[in-house]
Amino acid sequence: MSQSTIQQRSSDSAQELGDETFMSAAELRNYMMETMMAKASKDTGSGRAEKAREDLIKSLMQPIPVTPEKIAEVKRRVLGQLRNAAVKGDKEALVMRFPNELCTDKGRALNNLEKEWPSTLIGRPLQAFEFWRDHLQPQGYGLKAMIVDWPQGMPGDIGFFLTWGDSKR
Repeated sequence: MSQSTIQQRSSDSAQELGDETFMSAAELRNYMMETMMAKASKDTGSGRAEKAREDLIKSLMQPIPVTPEKIAEVKRRVLGQLRNAAVKGDKEALVMRFPNELCTDKGRALNNLEKEWPSTLIGRPLQAFEFWRDHLQPQGYGLKAMIVDWPQGMPGDIGFFLTWGDSKR
């Protein structure tokens, strides 16, 4: 994908960002609870984990309208997460976790450390990347994106971590 195509996609979706760009705590708790309950029951026929994952993907594919108020709210929420992590002495914080289906290549480019991996993002993960690029990177925050689980040896969920502190580790 050409740089101009990536920039066009980025500028198009940069117009849409809201307070749900980073999955809310309630959404994450609900997803985790449904997944854990399905695993605990070992009832593969019920499809609870699959249903929770499908609902999450459907939700995260929908862009959020951008307003100055929503951007300010996201900044407040993220700053709260970062402060909590900094108090513990951490130099990074997981700010978003999402299924690899929200990458057009299911995370292949990210896993292979390809420079153009952001061009594979869709929905709210793309908005989250753009939020970092436009609002947090200029303030010195880094973004570390990686596959955070490997179900049956295959790439699973992707995590976005905001980083700060000494980058020469």
